[in-house]
Amino acid sequence: MAITTEETFERLAETHRRGIHAHCYRMLGSLHDAEDAYQEAMLRAWRSLPRLREDAAARAWLYRIATNVCLNAIARRPRRVLPADYGPAWSVADHPGEAAEESLWLEPYPDADLDSGYAAPDARYEQREAVELAFVAALQHLPAQQRAVLILRDVLGFSAAESAVSLETSSAAVNSALQRARRTVEERLPERSQQATLRALGDERSRELLYGYLDAWERKDIPAIVSLLTEDVIGDMPPWPMWFQGRATIEELLRSDHGECYEAWRYVPVGANGQLAFAAYGLKDGRFEPASITVLTVRDDLISVGTAFVLPALFSRFGVPA
Repeated sequence: MAITTEETFERLAETHRRGIHAHCYRMLGSLHDAEDAYQEAMLRAWRSLPRLREDAAARAWLYRIATNVCLNAIARRPRRVLPADYGPAWSVADHPGEAAEESLWLEPYPDADLDSGYAAPDARYEQREAVELAFVAALQHLPAQQRAVLILRDVLGFSAAESAVSLETSSAAVNSALQRARRTVEERLPERSQQATLRALGDERSRELLYGYLDAWERKDIPAIVSLLTEDVIGDMPPWPMWFQGRATIEELLRSDHGECYEAWRYVPVGANGQLAFAAYGLKDGRFEPASITVLTVRDDLISVGTAFVLPALFSRFGVPA
């Protein structure tokens, strides 16, 4: 018997809402694109609901629809990257120039939209682990079909047969694509995920590191800021293609007059990509205005990457004033 009631559809959609939305983000690397894809997938699902014969098949059915919506979107636009994928590191003397087109860049993802734990017993990655910036950035280097295969198999825990049905291919082709995708992703990932790193640090030390860093920035205490960075730290600021590497370079940048446009800064911690993160507000003409969402990557007890996404329009999605 077909499942056709509106009540049933609403229940299915709510049960899988977070997972489908995060799936679209992993596929597309963009919060905006993920929301568009999610809405389109839900509309397609509603229209084809009479074809769903049993509730138990709903999860695979919904992810199949969402995956195909995302594959169509990928075919229409370039992959999203971080500045370190865009070109070589900059020096302090380089002029920032114009911001590159926003559609090139990866975007942050709010933790409030994430489930915890593993999506299924056969998944290799935790749900939060699979939205870390390094992981999502690595996914964008995969051909679309390989990207879909790796997410379906290793993040969502679908079998080769289920994945083959979603992608209209064979189980052998899925397994072959999975091996190639795993090699590419593993080459680009750090040895330890942020989930493992932050668990090892513990909640108290993680908070100390974040709040100490934000306090140093508000006080403009450059030695204190630099002391919390790794020797090979990376700093970038999409949609500008510039990125800087090395503690000495970052210190030089902080001590230079590099086009500071705000009189003062205030920072509010947020949840983004399962990592330490904060929203930055700059004081201009007597008013603090939204400036960026910064996602931090931690290695051992120090900050190894700071990516400031200059996307004020996203502030409300991260639970802070817009």
